[in-house]
Amino acid sequence: MSSELFGTLPDPDGTPVHRWTLERDGVRVRILTYGGILQSVEVPDRDGAVADVVLGFADLDGYLTHPEPYLGAVVGRYANRIAGGRFVLDDRTYHLAQNNGQNSLHGGERGFDKRVWDAETVGEHGVRLSRVSPHDEEGFPGRVEVSVTYELEAGGALRISYEAVTDAATHVNLTNHTYWNLGGAASGSAGGHELRIDGGRVTAVDEGLIPTGELVDVGGTRFDFRESRKVGGGYDHNYVLDKGVGGEAVEVAELCDPASGRVLVVGTTEPGVQLYTSDGFDAALPFAPGDGIALETQHFPDSPNRVEFPSTVLRPGDVYRSQTVYRFGNRG
Repeated sequence: MSSELFGTLPDPDGTPVHRWTLERDGVRVRILTYGGILQSVEVPDRDGAVADVVLGFADLDGYLTHPEPYLGAVVGRYANRIAGGRFVLDDRTYHLAQNNGQNSLHGGERGFDKRVWDAETVGEHGVRLSRVSPHDEEGFPGRVEVSVTYELEAGGALRISYEAVTDAATHVNLTNHTYWNLGGAASGSAGGHELRIDGGRVTAVDEGLIPTGELVDVGGTRFDFRESRKVGGGYDHNYVLDKGVGGEAVEVAELCDPASGRVLVVGTTEPGVQLYTSDGFDAALPFAPGDGIALETQHFPDSPNRVEFPSTVLRPGDVYRSQTVYRFGNRG
């Protein structure tokens, strides 16, 4: 495990950004203190050839210039969308930044993905990032102390563990926004990847991708990935995982690139996963639409305004905990 200076934020900020490298059992990952970004994950294919399988930039300027795809970032205080940029909690209305049409997306205009985190080592193969989100940051109530730990386990599995506490009732929903391309980050379209998701329903959404409250059965539709099949494109939808909310990470999805043989298995404690096939990438990016597949483990979009969804309320005295595990392998 090592750390190095990756760059500094522009003046007048000037805050240094560091890059941490973790390596174990043939897997190497690099994490930035800016945005908690998972910059790269290097794993071998079926023939032993190593490639970086996540979309990222080689320098800090890339992330500063192109923030909107949230490449590899920790997003919060609330991942995904909150309708109208508002919610009511304990009879009080809170107004958030409307950075996605009229809605709030991924924590607002300057969410967790645009902050520099403190870092400390965890054992021989882990790094813990932490920061304090002050009361009223992007309109959210409560002073929240949050940490995200990246740790390589035996066999090269990458575990991401989230924790948060607050001094006032608030909403917390954290995820990592990595885009995967198991053929290699520079290999072009990921549309030929094969995907399985253990979710029999999706949250129906309106034209602004805000849930209507209806949970739609995927049977007989293009959303059915209960058996592995080619992904294609055109997805930005939340899957209701069959397992529900849990205290231990359970396997919920598998992504495979038939050409290289690389396999990614996703486990999580979360009740949902957002499948996004990067169709919204614009021409300014060095990646084309469809070059990456995001599998964002999460609570459901707009849960603060949907009492029928699993709750995202965090209260003083409670601890928010979430885990997601990425396991890598190969198929002949």
